Amino acid sequence: MHIRVVASGLLFVLVSAGTGGCGADGAGDVAPKQWAQSVCTALTPWRAEIADLTTKAQQQLQSAKTASQTKTNIVDLLAGAETASEKARLGISDAGVPDVSGGTRVAQQFSASLSKARDAYGNAKRSVEALPTADAKAFYTSVGSAFAVLKEEYEQSAIDPKHVGQKDLQKAFSEVPECR
Repeated sequence: MHIRVVASGLLFVLVSAGTGGCGADGAGDVAPKQWAQSVCTALTPWRAEIADLTTKAQQQLQSAKTASQTKTNIVDLLAGAETASEKARLGISDAGVPDVSGGTRVAQQFSASLSKARDAYGNAKRSVEALPTADAKAFYTSVGSAFAVLKEEYEQSAIDPKHVGQKDLQKAFSEVPECR
């Protein structure tokens, strides 16, 4: 029962992850389509990794017999999501700055979004790591609370590439195959 509650919360947060990337005017030197392609190329493996971690976590949580096993599985999952988010953030940073008005701001928004996602996973990981497992009921209740905070922090990090920046950048996100 408790494992299902944890798995459901985990699934919601992690699936949300996969749905939810200079001149004087703040424009960079990377063409909008090239920048969109680079951003989506960085985000695609991140989304796949989060989906893979979710699947593995569900399987592990269903087979876990103790609160201690569950704790280990959740901490490993959150560590993987934290690492994947940082890797995606570095990919976004490597994409440079799009050559659109406000490009610097847009690039910073994408990087900040992934930093917040990374930090949300890291905070949840540390919260679960600190939980005692002697009282299984209290452990699962506390895990539920940790995931409620993760969900809230993660939602604050969300950014939709198709609704950010200038029209030409939005168009680039809708046209580049890597973003579909």
